[in-house]
Amino acid sequence: MPIKTIEVQRFSLTTSRSFEAVVASLKAGVGRLDLAAFASASKSPGTFAELEQVINRNMGKTGLMLFLEFDHGAVVRKETGLERPKIVRLVIGNPLVMKEMAKHVPDAGSYAPVTVLVDERDDGVHLSYDRMTSFLSPYENPDALKVARELDSKIERLLNNAAVE
Repeated sequence: MPIKTIEVQRFSLTTSRSFEAVVASLKAGVGRLDLAAFASASKSPGTFAELEQVINRNMGKTGLMLFLEFDHGAVVRKETGLERPKIVRLVIGNPLVMKEMAKHVPDAGSYAPVTVLVDERDDGVHLSYDRMTSFLSPYENPDALKVARELDSKIERLLNNAAVE
């Protein structure tokens, strides 16, 4: 079984804003995907245009949407009984962007939608994201990399805005 090594670039920044303010800002910048409607439209005999309507219905101003939210800190807090750590994983993306990458590099489906990690530490709130271009660079497909660069730009702008608002 062949194994491909992928070097990942992690975009990270730290802010003095509160954890709650950062998470609220991130959520305000993205729309919400109706997962049930999306699954139904994806599998129905309807047209691609109808699927696009479902996807774009609740698109955020960034062209991105929140798929899932995991409160990883809750698990740790449950064990310790403490109020910290605060750690949230937000799964963010756009199915239409993923489609454009996957047309050229099917493995892009392993990396999209992306994860944004927000965690509170002693030195502030950290926002982290693994760049899509680093995942797709080994495939050397210029079309997929162009889409990945645009996605990285949107995500990094979202994180920067959440850190400074």
